[in-house]
Amino acid sequence: MFTDPWNDPRRALDTRRGSFRTSHSAAPALIAVAHGSRDPRSAHTAAAAADRLRQARPDLDVRLAFLDLNAPSVLQVIDAVAAQGHRSAVVVPLLLGSAFHARVDLPGLLATAAARHPQLRLVQADVLGADPRLLDVARERLADMGVDPCDPSVGVAVAAVGSSSAAANADTADVAHRLGRRAAWLVESCFATAAPSLATAAAALRRRGARRIVVAPWFLAPGLLTDRLAADDLPMAAPIGPHPLLAAVILDRYRAATTLLATAA
Repeated sequence: MFTDPWNDPRRALDTRRGSFRTSHSAAPALIAVAHGSRDPRSAHTAAAAADRLRQARPDLDVRLAFLDLNAPSVLQVIDAVAAQGHRSAVVVPLLLGSAFHARVDLPGLLATAAARHPQLRLVQADVLGADPRLLDVARERLADMGVDPCDPSVGVAVAAVGSSSAAANADTADVAHRLGRRAAWLVESCFATAAPSLATAAAALRRRGARRIVVAPWFLAPGLLTDRLAADDLPMAAPIGPHPLLAAVILDRYRAATTLLATAA
């Protein structure tokens, strides 16, 4: 059974009722699903984040899968989890935004997996989103490059991937607002693949009086898109990366999703 958090959590793709506890493990497997990239730094970061999860929770069976461009795929990992005796798994999207991949792509893959493995109970956790702890990591990355939160002459361009979803892009604007809420900085949001661009955001910050402009990438990992942003020749902080707070957020999403498994049992 696959539970889609965007719909009624009690709607099941099959009607079989099973025990929440499994013969393989008392806890559902945790499948962390990264986006995937042609840039090896992205997969390396995802693997390091999975290693942090295993260190934090050695009792859990933690697996890493990718939506695209890297292996193993989501279906390959779910096949392996089912073959090794798990009866339930929580799939945590390692995504900062709730757009196509979280709402359409991943649920479709899990529906396919549920039909293939009717004995395996699957639930999709919420995306990481703009969790306050991840905002704290972004502030830490800016501090690492010497950005003073009390300096009102600093302009911070918060740069995300960009989406065809206006709501997803509005969420990034909210991230920028929240990032600057505890600092004296001027902030603007921008995107690597959509408007406004980094150059547009930088121009807006200069018009507002910023004398120093830095980029805060709202990305989990470095890759082709962060390199595209770096081409604008502005100082850029490091992405979130495999920070301990990232592991804490992933585990919180996992714990919340296990309640869906319990209520649907």
